[in-house]
Amino acid sequence: MIRKSIILSALIAVSFLSSCKDDNTVEEPIETEEITFTKEGEATLLKPNGDTIKQIDIEIADNTYERETGLMYRESMEDDQGMLFIYDDEAPRAFYMKNTYIPLDIIYFASDSTAVSFQKNAQPQDETSLPSGEPAQFVLELNAGLADDWNIEVGDKIDFERVD
Repeated sequence: MIRKSIILSALIAVSFLSSCKDDNTVEEPIETEEITFTKEGEATLLKPNGDTIKQIDIEIADNTYERETGLMYRESMEDDQGMLFIYDDEAPRAFYMKNTYIPLDIIYFASDSTAVSFQKNAQPQDETSLPSGEPAQFVLELNAGLADDWNIEVGDKIDFERVD
């Protein structure tokens, strides 16, 4: 019995000593690649009468992983770029800015591609829910301020197509 106690004590001491960190060791930062924009389509924002507001290049988030990740971890995005989230159906939506480093305007569009609501100037890293208020099937994220700069309003439309 004493022998088991000695062996157990020795094992505990060895595991404790081997788990101690050398205070002189400097941890190296982990290098990660910057996430860059990949053009997957083009979107045109339109007034109800058909006048073009703006044409932009878009990344498309149309599966669960892409919709959950969105623009997280991005350092920047050009003003002529955006991310379009495409859902299979129209429903109330809510976004938040967890791990998102750039302020955004979020525009919610119904299944007929009509803008139904906005969340303007969503702040980086804020986990507050940003609901659509109305059912939406498409959601467009742009740099903060562009919805006002381009005079995008409820009732405006979005038309988009994928590119190869």
